[in-house]
Amino acid sequence: MKEDTIKLLVIDDDLKVPHLLSMGLGDKYEILSASDGVEGIQVASSEKPDVILLDIKMPGMSGLDVLTKLKKSDLQSEVIMLSGHGETKYVVESIRKGAAEFINKPFDAKEVELHIHSVLEKTRLKQELSHLRSELDAKSHYDAFVGDSPGILEIKNIIEQVADSELTVLIRGESGTGKEIVARMLHNLSERSKNAFCKVNCAAIPRDLLEAELFGYEKGAFTGAHKTKPGRFEVANKGTMFLDEIGDMPLELQSKLLQVLEQHEFVRVGGISNIKVDLRIVCATNKNLEEALAAREFRDDLYYRLNEITIFITPLRERKDDIPLLVEHFIKKYSVLYKKNVPPIDGDTMNKLYAYDFPGNVRQLENLIKQVVVREDKSIVEDLLKRDVQLKPVRSRQPIGQLQPVSAGTGGQYFEPEVNESGEQDYSLKRRISKAVAAQEKQLIAEVLNKTNWNRRKASEILEISYRSLLYKIKEYRINEMNQ
Repeated sequence: MKEDTIKLLVIDDDLKVPHLLSMGLGDKYEILSASDGVEGIQVASSEKPDVILLDIKMPGMSGLDVLTKLKKSDLQSEVIMLSGHGETKYVVESIRKGAAEFINKPFDAKEVELHIHSVLEKTRLKQELSHLRSELDAKSHYDAFVGDSPGILEIKNIIEQVADSELTVLIRGESGTGKEIVARMLHNLSERSKNAFCKVNCAAIPRDLLEAELFGYEKGAFTGAHKTKPGRFEVANKGTMFLDEIGDMPLELQSKLLQVLEQHEFVRVGGISNIKVDLRIVCATNKNLEEALAAREFRDDLYYRLNEITIFITPLRERKDDIPLLVEHFIKKYSVLYKKNVPPIDGDTMNKLYAYDFPGNVRQLENLIKQVVVREDKSIVEDLLKRDVQLKPVRSRQPIGQLQPVSAGTGGQYFEPEVNESGEQDYSLKRRISKAVAAQEKQLIAEVLNKTNWNRRKASEILEISYRSLLYKIKEYRINEMNQ
C-alpha cells in the first residue's frame, strides 16, 4: 500500500489534533477529521479509512462507545486510541474492544507516524498469514487426494481449471472414492475459500426435514417452528454449497434447487419473500442419474443444469497403482495422529492389498491402514481381507506373463518345498502364490530396467505402472544395477 493513498481519520473534539497531524503528515496521508463520535462513525462509513485515530474523552458518545460501534460494523479500519489521561483502565478496555494501539497525549506527528506504520504492518502480516492459511488448507485437501494414476492426474487438472469459475460441478463415483475431498479442493482453490463451505447429505436427512434444512423456515411455518431459522443456503452465502448424494433428493425439492441455480434466490418454508444468495453449488452422487431420469425420479432440466462440469472418480480397483502411495500417506497420517512408529508395509502385505478389490474404495483402505497403525500389527491385513474374498495373484492392467513352474525334481511340482518358523513344511497356497508372484514381478521389473538401461520413467511406461509405484517396487525388492 502506498503512503499517498492511505486515508487517516481523526475523531477528536480538540480541533488542534487534526490540525497538528495535517501539518506534520499531510504530505504523506489523506487526513480526514470529525469532531464527535456520531460524525466520526458517519465519515468512517462513507470514506472507509485505513486507520482511525480516536480520542477516548469526547462530549456525548465516548471514544470507547464509538470503538464498539466501529468494530460491530463491516469496516476493516484499524483503530488507534488517543488519551490525555494515560490511565491503565482505558488501555486495557480499548485493547479488549479491538483497538490496535494506544497513544498518550501530548504527542508529535513523528510518534503518530511510527504507530501508523506499526499498525499497517501488523495488518499486512495478518492478511498474509490468512492467505497462507488458505493456501495450506487448500494444499492439505489437494495432498489428501492421493494418487498419480492417469485418472487422478486428469481430475486434479480439471479441478485446477474450473475451481475459480462459477460453473456447477457434478462429482460422480462410487461410495468411498473421495468425492467430498474433490468438492473441498474446488472450494479451497477458489476465490470463495475465505467464506463458508457448507455440506448437506441429501440421503441422511429425512425427506420432511430436508426442505427446512436447506431453505430455512419462518416462525410459525409448522408445529415447533418457534422462531425463524435460516437454511444452509443462507449460511453458505458467498461460499460453496456441497450437496452430497444429490441423486437422493426428493423430486418435489429439485424444482426449488433449480430456482437457486438459475435465479440465485429461494423462499423459506412458510415465507413469502425471495431471499437472494451468491454461492457456488457442487453436487455429488454414487447413483446412476441416467437410470433415475428414465424412471422419472430425477428432473431432466436439473440434470442438465448440474452437468456443466462432470468429474468421474475411478474406483480403487481400477487404479491399483495408487495403492502404495495411499498406504504410505495413511501410515504417515495416522502415525502422527496416534503417535505411533509403524514401519512401511512389506512386499508380501502389499501384494495382499493389490489382490483385493476394495468394494469400499479408498475409505475402506484408509480404515484398514488406520487399524494397522493403531494396533501396530500388519498381520491384521490378511485377517481382515480374507473374510471378504479369496486372494488372487497380483496383476497389472494387462497380464505380465504366466507363472513358470519351479521344478522340485522328477515329481514336477510347481513350487519348491518351504518350511515355516517351526521347521514344518508350509502348505499355505496364498503365501506360496504371493511369494511366486513377487519373484516373477521382481524378475520382470529387473528385465525391463536392464532393457531400458535403467531409464525408470521409460520402464514404468512399458510396465504400465506409475513412476512412483516402480520406485517403490525397486526399493521393496532391493533391485539395483550392481546385482543385475
